[in-house]
Amino acid sequence: MTPSTRRVFLALIALLALVPLSACQREPQPEWRLNDVSGHLPDLDFRLTDDNGKPVTGADFKGKVTVMYFGYTHCPDVCPLTLTQLHVVLDRLGAPADKVRILFVSVDPARDTPAIMHAYVNAFDKRAVGLVGSDRDVEALAKRYRSAFTREPDRGDGNYEVSHSSAIYIFDGDGKARLLATPSASQDDIVHDLHLLTSMESTP
Repeated sequence: MTPSTRRVFLALIALLALVPLSACQREPQPEWRLNDVSGHLPDLDFRLTDDNGKPVTGADFKGKVTVMYFGYTHCPDVCPLTLTQLHVVLDRLGAPADKVRILFVSVDPARDTPAIMHAYVNAFDKRAVGLVGSDRDVEALAKRYRSAFTREPDRGDGNYEVSHSSAIYIFDGDGKARLLATPSASQDDIVHDLHLLTSMESTP
């Protein structure tokens, strides 16, 4: 091997040694406290009616961090507790809460009209939006996010309960599914992650 060939060979080896190093130097990931579902759940996508009677889609919330929860207004305990917790979380978040919307999707279309949903969600937080739709549309949305609900038989007086999943889905301003909060998630953890997510939305 001539001296010139040896120099080219050594330079090539040095260049190749840098490739794995540069590949590993990715931007640091946020230290989420909730379950990171990025890439595991689909983007925010639906066609429903909001609590003002207006047809809306997932695209209408672009630019906002959205917190989606499936429930119903006749829910005796879990839904009121969850919405109360989310209200407290947004109050604790402070100014960045203006970039957040709570989407409360009814799994009881037979009783939850837009007007009823409007009064219900606004009793908890003005940043909450009630969403209603046909049985088919709601079932498709729940299936899309691996949620589940079952309506118990009507006892004949219009009273019945609906068993439903209680996960909270969090999407970024582009409608990408980012986080999943379980019922055991603390307010501190939700506040922490929403603060990170809204901060990311502020970054050009």
